Amino acid sequence: MYSNTARAIKAGAGFLAIALLVSPVSSLAEEQSLWPLYDSALKSAKYIDLTHAFEPVQPVWPGFGNAKFKPAVAGKDIEGYVKAGDEFTYEKHGFVASSYELTTDQYGTQLDPPSHWNPRGATISDLPPTFAVRPLVVIDISGKVASDNGYHLQVADIEAWEQKHGTIPEGSVVFVRSDWYKKWADAERFNAKPFPGVSLDALKFLHLQRKILFHGHEPLDTDTTPTLEGEHWLMHNNFAQAEGVANLDKVPEAGALVTIGYAKPLGGSGGYARYVAIAPAGSAEGVTIEDAPGAPLPQQSAPLKRDANGVFRPTP
Repeated sequence: MYSNTARAIKAGAGFLAIALLVSPVSSLAEEQSLWPLYDSALKSAKYIDLTHAFEPVQPVWPGFGNAKFKPAVAGKDIEGYVKAGDEFTYEKHGFVASSYELTTDQYGTQLDPPSHWNPRGATISDLPPTFAVRPLVVIDISGKVASDNGYHLQVADIEAWEQKHGTIPEGSVVFVRSDWYKKWADAERFNAKPFPGVSLDALKFLHLQRKILFHGHEPLDTDTTPTLEGEHWLMHNNFAQAEGVANLDKVPEAGALVTIGYAKPLGGSGGYARYVAIAPAGSAEGVTIEDAPGAPLPQQSAPLKRDANGVFRPTP
């Protein structure tokens, strides 16, 4: 025999089953769904890529050297199809593939985990999936950098931002706009000192007072001190950072989100990253999903062929 409690549980389950059958979408599911957020805000938002495409010729710390791009070749014979060492081509095999000789994971737009400097630090594959989407703060020091290429973000710059926009959200990503990314095509000047950075005091304020997720900057180093004191402090205190960020002049200083994607080599000491800002619909820059739906993708203006550096480009 059922107890009164058991009968109540059974009856409750029956009522729930009936409710689910008669309702196309349960109110519980509606409350838990994020799809309305997509329809109401993200679908009409403006998307801005903050990432340099990495390539064989670009700025990199001289100790690492540049990457090499080349065709992928067969690793073994497949009878009647391909021989070991053969390059895969559209004409012979119906597809192509590329091989990348990467000298370092500190290359291009990147995400540095603590293990880059810290022997007990988290690696890139240890970073949690909660890195994926965060509020984006952009602090503009480009005016000061224009008159002093070696200017570093100061606590006063952060406080000035907060006077205008309010307190920096906890868990946010703070990108420092210097417009240095515009020198990317001039690799020699991009790497040479003086270049803009972020002071140690500013890093400590952002992490210890505002508790941000991480900060990012446009050059490939955090600062120009002899010991790279800012990067040393970040990594040894188990904080990550972004380097080589681009297009911050196209993003609102407040109110946007940033999506964070990166390669996930097991135990990696760095991550080739893709940062995309999601800005409000009224923003001047960026594209909407209607502008660039992504499927189907547009065709190239001419067939793809490898250039002298092994990069696929449309070539008439």
